[in-house]
Amino acid sequence: MDYYSRRVPLYIFSLFTVLTSALSCSEAVEHTAEAINAQDSLPFMHSVGVSTLISDSGIIRYHLVAEEWDIYSSDNRQPTWKFYKGLLMTRLDDKFHVDLHVQADTAFLHEQRLWELRGRVKVRNIQGTVFLTEQLWWDLDRHEMWNHTDMTIISPERTLRGTEFRSNEQMTRYSVANSVGDFPVSDTEGETTDNATNGTSADSASAAPVFTPMEPAPEKRQFVKTK
Repeated sequence: MDYYSRRVPLYIFSLFTVLTSALSCSEAVEHTAEAINAQDSLPFMHSVGVSTLISDSGIIRYHLVAEEWDIYSSDNRQPTWKFYKGLLMTRLDDKFHVDLHVQADTAFLHEQRLWELRGRVKVRNIQGTVFLTEQLWWDLDRHEMWNHTDMTIISPERTLRGTEFRSNEQMTRYSVANSVGDFPVSDTEGETTDNATNGTSADSASAAPVFTPMEPAPEKRQFVKTK
């Protein structure tokens, strides 16, 4: 066998290897992730050092003070407000008198109707009663507040602790389950307590809010920054 006869099989094998590699590269699938919408991770508006008045349906209702305020917009839903560094809010009545003070380490306003307050939540009503908890839901459409975790209520006359809190928007009529504390029996006007065990643990506070409203909800609102 001469020299060229011995080299032919090597050439054929080399050509086959090159063609196989080329086909493999041409058929390779590029793995890419779905495009990330800027609305998924970036706020539509970011404000620092906020002190502003907010109108509800054309009437000034709230004064907000916050270190940072982010608004996340969505094409299909109402915008979400996020206050990661705390929120101090006062609510105004029809005569523009302050009837509620609200403070929280973190706050979210979902779809312009549902406040979610977290961390060291402190609420003081017009009567001077202070409510302390770690999470509180506030439905602006139904004018109700509630939570599923521990609540401490401090008034000049007594201190009350319990779970499963529910209240009207002004925090003047409320009920607390599993309540304990020292207070006169005759001095319970304006509130209701329930000492029966209801089986709901504090862990349920992280779940979606569950509450049976006491009255129908009005039409959808629209918040407007007025100052």
